[in-house]
Amino acid sequence: MWYTLGNCVNFSRAVSTRFASVVCYDRSGFRVRTGVSAKGGENAAGRKGRSQMSKRVQKVWNAVTTVLVILVVVLALLLVGVRLVGLRPMCVLSGSMEPTYHTGSLIYVKPCAPEDVQVGDAITFVLNEDLDVVTHRVVSIDAENQHFYTKGDANDAPDGAPVYFKNLIGRPVFTIPYLGYVSHWVSNPPGMYLAIALALVLIILTFLPDVLRKASEADARDAARRAQADKPGDAPDAKNSGENIEK
Repeated sequence: MWYTLGNCVNFSRAVSTRFASVVCYDRSGFRVRTGVSAKGGENAAGRKGRSQMSKRVQKVWNAVTTVLVILVVVLALLLVGVRLVGLRPMCVLSGSMEPTYHTGSLIYVKPCAPEDVQVGDAITFVLNEDLDVVTHRVVSIDAENQHFYTKGDANDAPDGAPVYFKNLIGRPVFTIPYLGYVSHWVSNPPGMYLAIALALVLIILTFLPDVLRKASEADARDAARRAQADKPGDAPDAKNSGENIEK
């Protein structure tokens, strides 16, 4: 004699999944209700929370890497890219032109013809056979002998030797304070090697989140296919249903 209208069969023990599926049958063995136990709901909520946290972390990571990439691009343009428009960056390594050009500044020199230089202009030129480069101000011009006479703004006396027209590089057009230190550091070992290593690390970190995301999505698809393959049938046969109900 049956005393109940239906029976619920819990498949959580039969199949090891993240969800505990509950299936209910009436006395005839037909399924009347299905659902997910509280354990499955808690797991789903936990996964949702982890997913939201992962998205927030990824947004912060993307913002940080974007800022770093922008800084690197701007620095590359200031140190190298300006050459594309005819400017030559030069580091100020002494204080002979203080306060016009401070030590550690980066000046941008534009080539010009000697005929365009006037008294009072600051010029950049090759000083000697060692190819030392100097930026000083023109105090007089000997056009007949093709000489410039120069002096540092912070120096008390003019330079001892004239500057030949052929040694002229150009005139500074603008300067950026302290950037010369960075330029000098990355242009010589070990700063050069460290800068290359940092650039490679930044490239890897920029693309790493996308690689990890694609790998995670692939794992999720594989897990979903395995769960679908291991999913039990919708209903047991009528005989087994009757046995469960009588018990």
